[in-house]
Amino acid sequence: MADPAPNVTVTVKPNGPLLVVGPITLVDPTGQTVALPAGRPAALCRCGHSTMKPFCDGSHGPKGFHAAEAAPKR
Repeated sequence: MADPAPNVTVTVKPNGPLLVVGPITLVDPTGQTVALPAGRPAALCRCGHSTMKPFCDGSHGPKGFHAAEAAPKR
């Protein structure tokens, strides 16, 4: 019997990044895989101000980024 797929959770942080927990593969625009530390969450920028895109560098705070409180219903 095959092992079930590992859990991946994406948490939308209030006025902050997307926090991804679980085994993921991140691929850049050129098709290259980006190394991620094993067992650590990845904080992905959603404000557009990070100098480390696609990762969050905390720029959302000083830039005053405000996002919707909840994801829209689909």
